[in-house]
This record gives sequence, C-alpha cells and structure tokens, in this order.
Amino acid sequence: MTTIRLKTLFVISKSRINKKGFAPILCRLTYFNKRKSFATGLFINPQHWESKQQKAKPLNKENDFINTQLSLIKQNVNQAFLFLQVNDEVFSVEDVYLKYKGKNINTHKTLLEVFELHNNKMVQLIGIEYTKSTYSKFIEAKNHTVNFIKYQHKKNDIQLESLNMNFLSDLDFYLKTKKNQKQITINKTIQRVRKIVKLALAKGYLKNDPFLLYKPKKYEKKVVYLSQEELDALQGFNFTQSRLQQVKHMFIFCCYTGLAYQEMADLKQHHLIKGFDGNTWIEMVRRKTQSKISIPLLPEAEKVIKRYKTEISLLPIISNQKFNSYLKEIAAIVGIEKRLTHHIARKTFATTILLYNDIPMEIVSELLGHSSITITQNHYAKVVQHKISEHISVLKKKLNN
Repeated sequence: MTTIRLKTLFVISKSRINKKGFAPILCRLTYFNKRKSFATGLFINPQHWESKQQKAKPLNKENDFINTQLSLIKQNVNQAFLFLQVNDEVFSVEDVYLKYKGKNINTHKTLLEVFELHNNKMVQLIGIEYTKSTYSKFIEAKNHTVNFIKYQHKKNDIQLESLNMNFLSDLDFYLKTKKNQKQITINKTIQRVRKIVKLALAKGYLKNDPFLLYKPKKYEKKVVYLSQEELDALQGFNFTQSRLQQVKHMFIFCCYTGLAYQEMADLKQHHLIKGFDGNTWIEMVRRKTQSKISIPLLPEAEKVIKRYKTEISLLPIISNQKFNSYLKEIAAIVGIEKRLTHHIARKTFATTILLYNDIPMEIVSELLGHSSITITQNHYAKVVQHKISEHISVLKKKLNN
C-alpha cells in the first residue's frame, strides 16, 4: 500500500508586504497533490526568512517567537492529520485544515470532492482490493461527471445537497447525446456516481440518498460469441503470418478455458495442477473478483499449451491492444462477421462450449469465476432459453411418434 504523507510548508507573501515592510507568513498544506494555504497571523521582515530551513534568522527575541509559533502550528496540523488517519478512511486537505481549526469536517462537501476522496483511497488499494482497470473506470467516471457539471450547470463542481434524481437523468441524456454512449456504458457510469453518493451517506456528508428512487434505463443484453461453425472455421484456418497464427491459438485457448485477458497473460506452470480426478486443472485467482477459479484443461486448450510452452511462460506474451487488433484481421480473413475481441472467447466458452453442451448454469458460473450466479443468469438467460427451446422441440417430436 502506498502511504501518502501530508506536506507542510511555510512561505512568505512578498506581494502583501505592509507599510512596516513586513510580509505575512502563510502555511501551505499539500495532500494528494491538492493544496490549501492559510494565514498564520505572523509577519516577518522578508530578509530574515530562510525558506530552505523554514526558520526566521538571525536568532533574536522576535524571530524566536515566530519560530516557536510556526513549530506549534505544524505540530497542531500534524495532530489533526493523525486524527483523521486514525478515525477517517478518506479525507481531503481541506478536511485537515478544518480539523486543525476545530471545525466540523462533514459539512458542505461537493460531489467531485467526495469522488476524489474515493479515488485517492482506491489508488492505494490497487493490487490489494482493486485492479488498475477498475481504478481507471472510476477516473473515467469522474471525468465524465466533471464535463457534465460544466456543460449542464456551468460550474466546476456541485454541492451534495443540490443533488436530486434529475442529476442522473440529465447525466444519462448528456452521455447519450454528447458522448454517443450506449445505455450499458451509461448505466455503468451512473452506477459509479451512485457509489460515490453512498460513500457520502456513509461518511455523514449527506443525510438522505437523492438517488434512492432512481431506476436505471433498461437495455437489451446481447451476448456475442462464436457459434460452433464459426469456431470450427477459425480452428481449421492456417495463417501464413506467425503473429496471426499465435493470436488465433491463444484465442482458441481462451474459448476452451474462459480465461479473461489478464488471467491468460498471468498464466504460469504453477497454475496447472493435477486434480482429484487425475486430470489437469487451471487454478488461479481471478483479478476482477479476487475469487478462486478452477477450470479443467480441455484437450483443445492443452494442445495450445504444448505448442507454446517454454521455461518462462506457457503462452506468447502480447498486449491486450495488439491482441484485439490482430483479432480484427483474423475475423476479416476467416470471414467472421462479428467484432472479434478477446472477451468474445470467454463468452464462447460459456455458451458454445458449456451451455450448449448441457453444462448446468451453476457450474458455468463457477468456471467463469463470477461473484454471483445472478451475474451468469443475467448474461446468459437467453442462451439458456434457446437451449430449452431445442430440448422442447426434441421432446415434441418424441411425443408425436
């Protein structure tokens, strides 16, 4: 975990020198790259201030008094900071100042301020509770919120007390019309904004949830995957370019394991174990949910590992961006009229490989490493309905005979 320290710096304001030729001493606090400056109430002859040493010189009665007062201010600031560290999960540099002044820190927070508090905490938990990808999505959500507030409200921020359900409805409209986003993407942004408001409620910055009755707009969840015919066509195609052939094999590997890109990239020899049934299984922790996944190594996936296995890695190393770029070329050459991405391999595993071969939904959920079977059901309900329809058709034929 990264520890962010509070920086306290005393500076003199030469632009505010009074008639006696003395400049005011300001205290500048810096925390998470945000500054807060305030007047100490002390004045000094600019020639007597040593900025590097943060002291008034030469030593005399007046300068000794200044140095003592500055030391007390820094000590009190540090005590306020320590108090917030012990008692608050998230706080801002403004909160440090308010605590130093003995004021209530829970009043008059803004939406973007709480957004920043949340993201500052999240960045320290990357690799512990969150991934960089999850963090970047909250950064993106904050940026959308910043731009929306400027566009809709002609402000740089908005008070939490000013929020109401219209805020989310207007945000939905803005993202749809100005950013050309699809409803599924908009709902994710709104979901993250709502999480920030829930944090504000938990911290006591808000008394009531302004978004309590808000219902996100529905959208049709369409699962894109390769049919058995498309998968067979891809497997049977040999590319002359080695880079395309490698990506094809890696994509097929994920079609038979359901591994997300990050798990595929992380796969090492120690993740392959002999299971209770004597077969080889992939055992690892899924980064997104931090849940343990155990996946049987099916023959087609095992062939790919045998082809590329080295002492260093089991599969070739390639960035997600290049992987998806090469998949576009592959789709065009093979004649697959779908926007091929790495994630489609994972969906192909769930549908064509598992559900269409009568693997129960709860097992599919376990193999995919979903945190809840509800997630699996929400994604693949229509696929299951299609499969049920096929079974019913067979049953009807049997009953008619």
